[in-house]
Amino acid sequence: MKTIRWGILGAGKIAGKFAGDLKQVADAELIAVGSRSQESADRFADEFGIKNRHAGYEALVSDPDVDVIYIATPHSFHYEHALLCLQHNKAVLCEKPFAMNAAQTRAMIAMAREKKVFLMEALWTKFHPHYIKMQEMIGQGLLGNIRSVLINFGFKPVAPIPARLFDPALGGGTLMDIGIYNVFMAMSILGAPDAIEATMTPAATGVDEQCAILFKYNNGAIAQLFSSFTSNLATEADIAGTEGRIRLTTRFFEPSATIEYYKQYADSREVIPVEKEAGFGYQYEARHVNDCLKRGLIESDVIPFADTLLLMETLDKIRSIAGIRYSSDEF
Repeated sequence: MKTIRWGILGAGKIAGKFAGDLKQVADAELIAVGSRSQESADRFADEFGIKNRHAGYEALVSDPDVDVIYIATPHSFHYEHALLCLQHNKAVLCEKPFAMNAAQTRAMIAMAREKKVFLMEALWTKFHPHYIKMQEMIGQGLLGNIRSVLINFGFKPVAPIPARLFDPALGGGTLMDIGIYNVFMAMSILGAPDAIEATMTPAATGVDEQCAILFKYNNGAIAQLFSSFTSNLATEADIAGTEGRIRLTTRFFEPSATIEYYKQYADSREVIPVEKEAGFGYQYEARHVNDCLKRGLIESDVIPFADTLLLMETLDKIRSIAGIRYSSDEF
């Protein structure tokens, strides 16, 4: 079995979770980390037993021992960092949101195709057992024709509040940080909307501290999506059809969520068993990336470029309608 050698670009909280979960991937070795300073790179490397530790990202992408790099920096830097990796022929798993807008997304995809190097958006939920089971249930017709999707995701940040949440220079705001899960989930169930309505409440910095979205479909289906940094919400997803309903319990986007299935009558609750592994859940997407690399792919057959671009184009439309703007915007 060929071992895929991983590097991590960025040494923050999410990078640590990914590093811990990568230990559960049999054909993966975390061999390098790159951070803005030698001190932070060494600290991260010591914690996770990483051999190569680099001060600066140029050194990481130039490391000959690295096959693929997980980008774990704030999303305002994803475009720059992904291009840097691709230019050095390093395969990329880029944390969500993939970029700041569709224009950046197109450029990243074009570079991957030009260099013939693998690139994938790290929408980890798509690989989680509960998400796969939910899609199986929908595909089996257990809900009938889906008529509504209701999703909320919200929390009240506590001190010390991460700068990325409210800083427009870091792509702050609920839509890009957490609301993307609501949009992704609705689109994975109902497809791209035929019409969009959206509004937001601005924070003092101008980014959205709350965002409400309505997706309307020509077949009559509706999705209602809400994200907030002002209160702690249930963070659940409710998918209802003509024959039944599925409720994904709190933190619907993580493998810890439970699937509750209701037939036509509201009191017919059935908890659907799903096998879960230890860890946070990043190992599933890492296994898929390893498989793609071994097959010589440049794009995932689970999250193809077309899906990543459609999601970003939809986020652009939502932001345009709601009045959420960033300096990198071209729409």
